Amino acid sequence: MRNTSIEEPGEPAGGVVAVTRALSLMEAFAVGESALSLAELSRRAGMHKTTALRLARTLALSQYMVQTEDGQWRLGPAAGWLGARYQAGFDVNNVVEPALHQLVKETGESASFYVREGDIRSCVARVEGPQSVRHNVRIGERLPLNKGAPGRVILAFSGARGEPYEAIRERGYQISMGEREAEVSSVAAPVFGLNWRLLGSMCISGPSSRLTKAKLEKHAKSVIRAANQLSYALAGSRSSATPAAVSRWHP
Repeated sequence: MRNTSIEEPGEPAGGVVAVTRALSLMEAFAVGESALSLAELSRRAGMHKTTALRLARTLALSQYMVQTEDGQWRLGPAAGWLGARYQAGFDVNNVVEPALHQLVKETGESASFYVREGDIRSCVARVEGPQSVRHNVRIGERLPLNKGAPGRVILAFSGARGEPYEAIRERGYQISMGEREAEVSSVAAPVFGLNWRLLGSMCISGPSSRLTKAKLEKHAKSVIRAANQLSYALAGSRSSATPAAVSRWHP
């Protein structure tokens, strides 16, 4: 019997390889890079140069890419228009809250997003965990920067010198146990926007009796991953925040 599926061999279910490859070609550009050679484009996108050239020329037909006079390639005006439409319809809560819900689902603990307001941090989004005993924080609550993992992370990635901030930047997250409030533990990681602009910190928190040091270390991986994914969603660029990039950050 003839296969009537519209998917080509090797395509992921529900996906089209050519579209995925074209998007990976446009995503090869890092923030601040104006143009790339065909060889570098193909290397970053992980495809043969002939494939990269064919896709680049196709994208150029709709002005998503443009070839310069010296043969290099850059993003075209259509890519900018697409980004402008995204920003015009963007609501931060539509991105932050789903990320917090996913983090709660992974860890079973309450998740929060904090931003800096002068010398304090403010909770701008929060999703409560399913546990009957949990750490309670209200949206809009203002807390100190120098006590607790979320505040320490904000200070570290704002350029604070000395310890513990050097160590926080090195590992990309911070654990706190009873620092701001007795019997409360948390683990937090930074969230970035375009051009390495720190937006805030994401964390999970709960009673120390449940969130032991070992559990916090385990959950740190989930918090870092969630913070990186949120950074990508807020900035619209994969190059803005990745696990490797966080470890390389410096003020």
